[in-house]
Amino acid sequence: MKAAYYERLGPAREVLVLGDLPCPEPLPGEVRVRVHWSGVNPSDVKSRTGLRSGGTMPYPRVIPHSDGMGVIDALGDGVDPGRLGERVWVWNAARGRAHGTACEWLCLPQAQAVRLPDDTPGEAGACLGIPALTAMHAVLMDGGVAGRTVLVAGGAGAVGHYAVQMASQLGAARVIATTSTPEKAALARAAGADEVVLYKSEPVAERVLEMTRGAGVDRIIELDLSANGEADLQMLKDHGECVVYGNTGASVQLPFYPLLARNLQLKFFLVYALSPQDRQRATATLTRLLERGALQHRIADRMPLAQIVQAHERLERGEVNGNLVLKVA
Repeated sequence: MKAAYYERLGPAREVLVLGDLPCPEPLPGEVRVRVHWSGVNPSDVKSRTGLRSGGTMPYPRVIPHSDGMGVIDALGDGVDPGRLGERVWVWNAARGRAHGTACEWLCLPQAQAVRLPDDTPGEAGACLGIPALTAMHAVLMDGGVAGRTVLVAGGAGAVGHYAVQMASQLGAARVIATTSTPEKAALARAAGADEVVLYKSEPVAERVLEMTRGAGVDRIIELDLSANGEADLQMLKDHGECVVYGNTGASVQLPFYPLLARNLQLKFFLVYALSPQDRQRATATLTRLLERGALQHRIADRMPLAQIVQAHERLERGEVNGNLVLKVA
């Protein structure tokens, strides 16, 4: 089968190889997926450069990418025969495994292949495991957002665009988003944001406090705590919560006493490591929205697997606004 892989860490152009590897066969409890689309995420870049493994190769050879979409074409012992031919999206394909989705065939435990509703485009299925599930858990965790005011940082990005939609559709009283440009602001509004703040040209905390008449917001869904933490503290109501899924630095410094005195809550999660209960809840809710055709999928570009080097380089340069997917089959 055709596959992209690397056998040492380093720059995409130096280590990523496109070649032929044996086609895998499913073990008991596994399904084999004929991969149609492979999703590329920032975590895939971090893994290739060694940021997630302490600078060492976790396996002799790694086929990258955790997200993907395809069709089940073979079953291991113990798997329901009715799953043969099922359209699926996959999660954690390259998490704790050497064999991700940047290839023609992939075997993985059956629970990691989730039915994709018929009307959902295949390329959208390659955006669900990390961007959509991150957004969904950030919205649903600890009682959800029904009746609450929510701020989504980066409301036109890969995760933020989903989070704006999900918060709006799952009962938030008000959704505010931050974006960098008027064009991205229009995308956030189309996704369900009630107001948008342009963080490059407007004072975010002041504008949000104006919009809320000084009350602040109940929940912030945050993609970069080190960059936005100070403003987050200003914008949160007393007893409010900042749900953090990303950061650009290795550490964060925040003042202790304002957090303590106002009973503010900082909550962190890694989508790869969700508990089975949280993942099941997020997946079930996501499936319901997909079945209703209720979600917009912001696909920044579709590229062939043969251009995986260029895809990784574009992601590293920050040129991708939305989700980047590779066509495999």
